[in-house]
Amino acid sequence: MSSPLNTVVLDSEGLSAWIAQDRKITSKIQVFYENGIGLVVGANTIVEVIHAGVNLPRLQWLLSRVKVEPVTEQSAKAAARLLKDTGLHGHKYAIDAIVAEMALRQPGPVLMLTSDLDDMARLCGGRVRLMGI
Repeated sequence: MSSPLNTVVLDSEGLSAWIAQDRKITSKIQVFYENGIGLVVGANTIVEVIHAGVNLPRLQWLLSRVKVEPVTEQSAKAAARLLKDTGLHGHKYAIDAIVAEMALRQPGPVLMLTSDLDDMARLCGGRVRLMGI
């Protein structure tokens, strides 16, 4: 990694890939752990990854290894400001804005594992390093 990291944020695709034991994601997360980098997911991300086939025991185990950030009134208002400031709106961007807002308030430098590079780049404004999944 080019610069030291303090925090890695997983969006729903990142968490889903980890639950599914995707080799690429699992190996990256192992490197983060070995280097003492904190992993963070938003409470709403947990809801996003749930489906009939999800391995709930694995999800619970993974969640025990990360910091889960709540969605509060203050964070929701800050996410709404991000949407307004970037000209984005609607359901399609709402959850992304909450994840971006959470990433922006983590101890930096911050890396986000995301499947949505374009929207997250707009929402994070270059203050969070993005890695595509």
